[in-house]
Amino acid sequence: MATETSDGADAGGVSDTGGSADAGEGATDEGIDPYIRSITVTTVATVLGMIAGIVAHFVAASPDDITGVLVLVAAIVLQFPIYQLRGIDTGDFGTKDQLYIGFMTFTLWFVTWGILMTAGV
Repeated sequence: MATETSDGADAGGVSDTGGSADAGEGATDEGIDPYIRSITVTTVATVLGMIAGIVAHFVAASPDDITGVLVLVAAIVLQFPIYQLRGIDTGDFGTKDQLYIGFMTFTLWFVTWGILMTAGV
């Protein structure tokens, strides 16, 4: 019978769930856990979308002013250096990842700007 360690893995390096208890399990080459990577990407995209909506509200003269869209594009482009600073390799982003980032940023930008315009703030 194997001796269990404090993290639920036995001395042979196999955890209770049947997976390996190695330190690198589930981590990418950069050492970032895929779960942390996805949380970071989602958080940055949503927060920058909200910030872009607030900025668009103050810099755009009307809803049909192109300046609001330029703020959105800047928010999307600004995210990639932020991800690189966090240690996420943006070269690994496929089309699906880029569309996700664009969609999340657009959605939060649209909702935030729409709420601010209708609220008359």
